Amino acid sequence: MTATYFKGIQPRLLLSPCHEYFVPFSSFLTFKNAFEVQQVFICYNGKFIAASEPVLTADNRSFRYGDGCFETMRAVRGEVQLSELHFERLMASLHLLHFDAPHTFTRTYFTRLIAELCSRNNHNRLARIRLTIFRSDGGLYAPENNHPNFIIQSWELDRQVLELNEKGLVVDVFPEARKSCDKFATIKSNNCLPYIMAAIYAKQHRLNETIILNAKDRVADTTIANLFIVNDKKLITPPLSEGCVCGVMRKHIIDMDLPYKVIERPLTIADLENADEIFLTNAITGVRWVGQFRDNNYGNAAAVILHELLHEGVL
Repeated sequence: MTATYFKGIQPRLLLSPCHEYFVPFSSFLTFKNAFEVQQVFICYNGKFIAASEPVLTADNRSFRYGDGCFETMRAVRGEVQLSELHFERLMASLHLLHFDAPHTFTRTYFTRLIAELCSRNNHNRLARIRLTIFRSDGGLYAPENNHPNFIIQSWELDRQVLELNEKGLVVDVFPEARKSCDKFATIKSNNCLPYIMAAIYAKQHRLNETIILNAKDRVADTTIANLFIVNDKKLITPPLSEGCVCGVMRKHIIDMDLPYKVIERPLTIADLENADEIFLTNAITGVRWVGQFRDNNYGNAAAVILHELLHEGVL
């Protein structure tokens, strides 16, 4: 819906290519004001500023080298879900990357900032949160110091994200890269190139997701999720030693009291082909079930049960 006007000419409201209506100028102003976009804020190093305000320089180490890590979280009414697991992983990542994290970097500190950001952006019901941490400017590969800076962003989420996908995902293996199995493979690094290329591959081949293998040609994870298979009422997922991201929802499922036994062991392509079910997990969507992998089709009985347990009472 658009409005067009010129000096001295009555405004025309264009509702479609085939219809136009003349409206008084005063009505047009009311219409225009009603659709003004609310200002969006970010939190930069604890200060709330307009999202349109530039905060990074050309020397930014995350821009130059992908030097840092991030957390993607779901907030309900401004409260981060599974916050203890998120900030446990974040602090472990900062330690692994040799950041000199100040004593103020606590779960309480960040969750307070996130709640305030959600309030300022009117993301008070359901929101996606990204907390990005990066090293201070300076140096080439070797940094001049290890002080962390951070940016927090929020986006409104549709309630549909809490619903289990009706149609099973179509997935396949990304053939052009392999993940290492070292300790850095488990963190959410600001250098996301393998995942970006895997997502491009998925789009080009009309897939919902792509599976990323490790150097041993076994399953690591997917572009935005951890992977589980279901066999004989057992949930099986690769251990961290296989190069998968240390997913918060993955950890939560492993720790839950479920009507299934949860096993961590390496998974091969053959394991996927012979599975009763395959499902993917992350902190935003919870569980999404896979309907097709190559020529194999799957059900979703376990995914339905798990989804209900994970989302009970969320809203």
